[in-house]
Amino acid sequence: MEKLGKIQAELKCPKGSFNSFGKYKYRSAEQILESVKPLLQKHGAVLTLTDEIVEVGSKLFLKANAQLSIDKTIVSVNGYAELGEHKGMSSEQCTGTASSYARKYALNGLFLIDETESDPDSKDNSDRKENKLPAIDAKRFQAAVTSISNGQYTREKLEASFSLTDGQIDILNAL
Repeated sequence: MEKLGKIQAELKCPKGSFNSFGKYKYRSAEQILESVKPLLQKHGAVLTLTDEIVEVGSKLFLKANAQLSIDKTIVSVNGYAELGEHKGMSSEQCTGTASSYARKYALNGLFLIDETESDPDSKDNSDRKENKLPAIDAKRFQAAVTSISNGQYTREKLEASFSLTDGQIDILNAL
């Protein structure tokens, strides 16, 4: 895992895109891949990305998996995005949007990319006056999801420690 640590430390991927409607900078899965490919080659690592549709209750989620192979060791991280319809988009475009989003967060978890600061997806816009628990940032949430999936942590402990957004609760429901 020493090589993964080196890749994580060396990876620089600035937020190279701007959403003019929401007035924020962001990075896409494609930008992360462009930045990490030279490091993968340098350290002899192979990255594969796969998608799977999972159903939880009446909702569909796209589960993306980022798997890194280094020196016969495999590290795998999942990211999730709810599948839904968007006005003016075909069903294929909606699925592609969910795939990009889920892959971005799987890559963030794998390479420890911090999405805080100006990323609206990492902000909780709910009213916290009633709930005094702190928010959990995207990187820490993804690590918690991985630990819950591996049986090393529980959803109950997570919910008792942090105020979760509706999107984070949807991801937990998909597990």
